[in-house]
Amino acid sequence: MKKALMMFALSAVALCSATLTALAGGPGSPANTPPSAPSTKYYEVRIYYPTPGKYEAIVDRFRQYTTKIFEKHGMENIGYWTPTDTSRKELIYILAYPSKAARDTSWKHFGADPEWKAVVAKTEANGKLVDHVTSIFMTESELSPVVKPSKQSPPRTFELRTYSTHPGKMPDLIARFRDHTRALFTKHGMTNIAYWMTQPKNADEQPQLLYILAHPSEAAGKQHFDEFRKDPVWEKVKADSEKNGPITTKVESVYMKPTDYSPMQ
Repeated sequence: MKKALMMFALSAVALCSATLTALAGGPGSPANTPPSAPSTKYYEVRIYYPTPGKYEAIVDRFRQYTTKIFEKHGMENIGYWTPTDTSRKELIYILAYPSKAARDTSWKHFGADPEWKAVVAKTEANGKLVDHVTSIFMTESELSPVVKPSKQSPPRTFELRTYSTHPGKMPDLIARFRDHTRALFTKHGMTNIAYWMTQPKNADEQPQLLYILAHPSEAAGKQHFDEFRKDPVWEKVKADSEKNGPITTKVESVYMKPTDYSPMQ
């Protein structure tokens, strides 16, 4: 009996210690736990620029028709957003496919679908809705949590960030995020949603790190980033990682609000 009580007491101490370590952001904390192997899915960011006066119409067409027809053809809806800067008339969304070949096949079948053709005829009776589309192809980074639908009420504000690096510096950037940055984001109230590596279209282009964070609001996101940048731990990490020169050449940020039909909110 005494031996059993002793084993129970030791187990309780170990559990308590592990819990405290996690809360402190130590090695066993969720922020520092290495993610599982990245998915082999093929991803695509698509940015739609509507024709003048057609912004609401294109957003609504996705709400009523497009997302459902995507699913019909094996495309996975990841998220749909519009910039918080209302002067930017853009619809930004991300799809996932089993592979690049599957992506090409799905779009071919989608474009030829009579249901989709009927939707286009109906919604564009008074003119085209889309002026042009930008596509960015990606694969999951080793940094990424599992990419899956997640909703909160009220909906969160999302931030799409894109990092370009000096030649040969991408491994340094990945290491900095893996060993430090993600955990510091969590420490300062930011949620790591997903991380991807872009797939350059031309041989002379370098891949970029593209990722999404979630914030309670745009104001909170900006405040948390200011606190992150002033964190002495981050200041040391940045200085140590850039002893041989800067890592990034450009960082782009877009704050976004999810549409009401986005799987991520």
